[in-house]
Amino acid sequence: MAERFPSQLHSLARLYDIQTSYFDVKGQRRQATSEGLLGLLRSLGAPVERVQDVPAAVRERQRSLWQRAVDPVAVAWEGSLGSLSVRLPAKMARRAIECQIRLETGESIRWACKPSALKTKRKQDIDGSTYIEHHLAVPFKKTEGLPFGYHRLFLEFDHHHSETLVISAPRQAYCRAAPGTRKSWGVFLPLYAMHSARSWGAGDFTDLLTLTDWIHEVGGDVVATLPLLAVFIDHMYDPSPYAPVSRLFWNEFYVDIAGLPEAQRFHDVKTLLSSPELGNEIAGLRSSSWVEYRRLMALKKRVLTEIARKFVREPSDRREAFRRYLQEHPDLNDYAEFRAVTERQKTPWPNWPERLREGRLVEEDYDRDTLAYYLYSQWVAEEQLHALAERSRRTGQGLYLDLPLGVHTGGYDVWRERRSFVTEASGGAPPDAVFTKGQDWGFAPLHPEGVRQEEYRYVIAYLRHHMRDAGILRIDHVMGLHRLYMIPKGLEPSQGAYARYRSQELYAILSLESHRHRTWLVGENLGTVPSQINAALARHRIHKMYVVQYELATESHPVLRAVPRDSIASLNTHDMPTFAAYWKGLDIEDRCEMGLLDHSGADAERNSRHALQRTLGKFLHKKGALPTDSPDVTQLLHGCLDVLGASQAPLVLVNLEDLWLEPEPQNVPDSKDQRPNWTRKTRYGFEEMCERPEVVGPLRTLNQLRQGNASGLTSRYTKQRKIKEE
Repeated sequence: MAERFPSQLHSLARLYDIQTSYFDVKGQRRQATSEGLLGLLRSLGAPVERVQDVPAAVRERQRSLWQRAVDPVAVAWEGSLGSLSVRLPAKMARRAIECQIRLETGESIRWACKPSALKTKRKQDIDGSTYIEHHLAVPFKKTEGLPFGYHRLFLEFDHHHSETLVISAPRQAYCRAAPGTRKSWGVFLPLYAMHSARSWGAGDFTDLLTLTDWIHEVGGDVVATLPLLAVFIDHMYDPSPYAPVSRLFWNEFYVDIAGLPEAQRFHDVKTLLSSPELGNEIAGLRSSSWVEYRRLMALKKRVLTEIARKFVREPSDRREAFRRYLQEHPDLNDYAEFRAVTERQKTPWPNWPERLREGRLVEEDYDRDTLAYYLYSQWVAEEQLHALAERSRRTGQGLYLDLPLGVHTGGYDVWRERRSFVTEASGGAPPDAVFTKGQDWGFAPLHPEGVRQEEYRYVIAYLRHHMRDAGILRIDHVMGLHRLYMIPKGLEPSQGAYARYRSQELYAILSLESHRHRTWLVGENLGTVPSQINAALARHRIHKMYVVQYELATESHPVLRAVPRDSIASLNTHDMPTFAAYWKGLDIEDRCEMGLLDHSGADAERNSRHALQRTLGKFLHKKGALPTDSPDVTQLLHGCLDVLGASQAPLVLVNLEDLWLEPEPQNVPDSKDQRPNWTRKTRYGFEEMCERPEVVGPLRTLNQLRQGNASGLTSRYTKQRKIKEE
């Protein structure tokens, strides 16, 4: 009997959409361990404490799937639902089914499906009863399809009722123009790293607006930044923009206090803002080379709390607008209560008393002024960001925002949306050539079945939250629409396994919401990504990413291949070494220090990097982008930018820090506390940065190439070569 368990364990895993094996970066098949599969199955809700429980769990899972008449979600591409799988006991197979679709507008469409119209797909015996899966014909084809939107399909048969969410969506996501017909460019800079003479030691929404205006003056269309969502900056300190408290609320850390009408309205606030004490604090924050999150947030919170305390008590037109905002956003009070309770408890929610842990909060659980602070600060954060986004859309392509893959396990979203998360596992990545032990990213993944049972309510909410202000939205780790590597609690990253999601349902939601908000979509598809995922991105018109550093690291492309028309092009990303650091091999030294490379491996990588630089130099020289085939780092930078600028990419993004050859990265993945991630300010403040010739010059050249003022690749060096040849 025991010999059958491994086979049945794999069967159970497949019933829960868990992959029992995967292909690694070298193309070799890796089998998931029995321990890892059991742990992940438990995390997903399977009743298995040990291997001996597997046979019964298989029977229980089969029973639950066959006794579910219809799936909770169905997709109608281009309004065509076609047919629907319906599972019924055999004794009901010859009875008519009454059908109704209730449109999101409130209208209803009814029809009856006769038994003769049911086409048998397959049968299954469960507990002595036979179940039959049918194809139910639905009278909505492409020419007379459902309007785009979220509708409900109701089925009634023999006094049984079932319903499903129908997502009617365009097959392709929104795009302002066909890929390749408009060649835009923009810049990337983390907002926390930006600083100016007027801000308080880190960038704020007004700084982002100023940068956006300047880029538009130079000819650019887009400013991209890291996620701007709320994070923990207190006793639960984690400033990573990829570990937000919530994907539904913005980070008040970026509020420009001087830009608030209330900052000049209240006498006590004006006195505080002009006090020498506060001035000295701000001066100290400005002089630091690092973003002092705790100090700066404490200072802003002190002022915002004082404003909020007075604001909620004194009648005004603004307070009336605030009251209407709260009515339109009922979840905000829930979020503010969570944050206020967190401050009082000073511990993550899994450690709270049971009543609080289960979401039953009362006024005595938190401080009222703290609640008012979170309500007010969220309102003004959205107000400032929305004004910035509207201006950016009027003058260019709009803001380029970033949607993180996960959220902080101790944050609001996991607390409130428990059924939508796998709380007993974390997302990560299997071992690869760089991270030889695998990666544990530490966040609770979305539950593949839980989000479906909740009809993707949470997913739709966080997409709408971003798309209201994003002209372009980057989807972090887009492979997560298809599958995600999950690591059960207590196990090593190498013992995880991939769990699958219903990708077509997620693509349908993305496409529908992108059209409703007129937002471009970009999928971060870097690393080891199966070909079918890139094919799906193309099919649904989600732009892929073309990153020079990844292209060079691919053995099949020893030089740069042409940039595809559906890709957003850049030199690197925030998770990579800067351009200068890469060519100086500083990332190799860093990996040695962290124990990810031994000496022989480091020597091999250095030799490979030097050879790659020689090959790239010759390639760029032949293309006419360099005056020499032995370039220095500056020449290499300009040559690569010119190749991207002359490409057919619809958008080229430039990391501003690369232009002055910054050697220090903003983030070293999987380094945890070993590196000062997310805290380094830019070397130059905004005022100096936009005057430096090494910044302005390449951007003006890029603008000329993007405008099509020259045929093919024409750069500063191409013109010089032509003159010499004549």
